[in-house]
Amino acid sequence: MPRISAASNAAQRAETQRRILTAFGELLFTRGLPGLTMTDVARHARIGRTAVYNYYADIEELLIAYALDETDRFLLDLRESLESLENPVERLALYVRAQVEDLSRRHLPPGPAMGAVLSPASFAKLADHVDGLSVLLRDILRDGMAQGYLPEADIAQLAQLIHGTLSSSAARGDGDGHDSDAEARIARTVRFIQLGAGARFDDEGRPVCVTP
Repeated sequence: MPRISAASNAAQRAETQRRILTAFGELLFTRGLPGLTMTDVARHARIGRTAVYNYYADIEELLIAYALDETDRFLLDLRESLESLENPVERLALYVRAQVEDLSRRHLPPGPAMGAVLSPASFAKLADHVDGLSVLLRDILRDGMAQGYLPEADIAQLAQLIHGTLSSSAARGDGDGHDSDAEARIARTVRFIQLGAGARFDDEGRPVCVTP
């Protein structure tokens, strides 16, 4: 009988875990979180319920794992996209657009609402992890002020205001990507946040310096 190598066993475990997370995400998208059970996830992933419990103790642990995985992938893609831009005002636009699109797709309770479905310890763990987004935004704002494209301001407070605006402006789609107003809404949100941060533009819409 052929022996199963550690590498192939690890790959199989990773594949099973990915199937569980994918199934959980699809169920969140189609049904939402209330009433979702581990049995539902196992059935949708087409694996045994015991296999799901081998990776996650309960729905809360699975929710945390899914949220952390989604955040990691989102941050990786966002950082790669931001590397292609030099102007901090344009980088802010990309950040805002990516966040609105992600929040509109996501079927997780946003912001403080997560505290209603998670234990304090789990909520704190998630908050610490997603702080990477806040760090990224603060870096963009800091660069904008240093280069004169944004007026001096309290960076932490400004970042908090921007994230609050993003959470309130992100609208859930219908699940099929059919939202004729989405692009116009995103464009308005991008420009609103840019102007709110103090950015200014020339007649052709290009960012201009606001400080000497």
